Amino acid sequence: MGHIKFHLGYFTKFGATSWPGDGKEFGSNWIDGSYHKELARMLEAAKFDFILFEDTTIVGDRYAGSMELDLKNATLAPKLDPLPLLPLMAQDTSHIGLIATASTTFYPPYLLARLLSTVDSLTGGRAGWNMVTSSEKNAALNFGMDKLLPPTVRYDIADEYVDLVKQLWDSWEEGALVANTETGVYVDHTKVHTIDFVGEHFRSRGPLNTVRSPQGYPVFAQAGASERGRAFSSKNAEVVLGMMTGGVPGMKAYREDIRNRAEAQGRNPDDIKVVFLTPVNILPEGVEQQEMTDAEKQASFEHNIVMASSSLDVDFSLYDLDGPVPQDIVAGGHTSALDHMKKAGREEGKSLRDLFSMGQGASGMDFSGTPQQIAEKMMAVMDEVGGDGFLIEGSGYNRQLPQLVDELIPALQQAGAVRTEYTGTTLREILREF
Repeated sequence: MGHIKFHLGYFTKFGATSWPGDGKEFGSNWIDGSYHKELARMLEAAKFDFILFEDTTIVGDRYAGSMELDLKNATLAPKLDPLPLLPLMAQDTSHIGLIATASTTFYPPYLLARLLSTVDSLTGGRAGWNMVTSSEKNAALNFGMDKLLPPTVRYDIADEYVDLVKQLWDSWEEGALVANTETGVYVDHTKVHTIDFVGEHFRSRGPLNTVRSPQGYPVFAQAGASERGRAFSSKNAEVVLGMMTGGVPGMKAYREDIRNRAEAQGRNPDDIKVVFLTPVNILPEGVEQQEMTDAEKQASFEHNIVMASSSLDVDFSLYDLDGPVPQDIVAGGHTSALDHMKKAGREEGKSLRDLFSMGQGASGMDFSGTPQQIAEKMMAVMDEVGGDGFLIEGSGYNRQLPQLVDELIPALQQAGAVRTEYTGTTLREILREF
């Protein structure tokens, strides 16, 4: 019996991806972009669909009111701006997609539309945009805002934002650039239009002053977990980042929900690829579990608590980490994640320390074992969920990269579960190949 064929993305950050380490391992030379170029070459050789980069614009100090734990562990900072790295990574590759995160909360729409159009041209039509609505209060302060608007309002703004940037990208028709030496006309002015956009939150006259890029629009990616987030992603996104909460039934229900919502909006659900974020833990033959050292456990715990404090806008230092998860915590940020934590406290008696300590995480999924064992698990899960793929968690897992590309991916390829070659040339074509 054949397996469902699925897509593969690699999720990482534009910063110190290999810390803590010995300072010599792959990824330690991230500041000049050489690591990212090498990463793109490796993942393209393994025929990944795309690399997706998260981004934040802060140094995290929500936990205990201090930047110490964030900077000590290189959790959120330091990092590079993702967008200039995409063309750099495209130079030595020809097919792999490159998706950067950029916030609708902070970029003026015209600026982002022009930037992503340029990046799509520089990458030969391989650019993607992970659309986020920022949730960190410090990010607002960095951009001169006193506070962020409530999440639902941020999504209303994002909907209008996407509408506006699409109109800007369409302000140049296909074929506007004629470069006709006989008539002396470089651009046909009848194919370039103002858009005169007037919305509730934005206004823009247009047109863009760049040419229409190879894809027209970058590929849209988004992680929508909340009710409003799902409505947004099913309307706009082509790559939806799913979390593996609720195990296989939860994944299946989430994918079906996104597809049903998309269909209700007149979209073809097959144009949306729901990929589930997962770490993989490749173990040597005969080893059941890799024991972390106490130092590694502590660094991991600190990393997780800094991440959670920042994204949920909660100072977890104010709570008893070893008692049951308090049910009265109020999140200023990603509310759906906090709901899962409270539920784990109520129903499974978990403490905050349990939740922030390494392990299988909230997913209940355990993709650890030999490359062959992990491949079997991944295929079994996808066969049951119905698609569309995995977004492999790369941050902090660089030591596994050689085994990932030389052993795990070939095991999936031999079983016919993932691609062995690219047939499309743009990222959108590659995603829609199956």
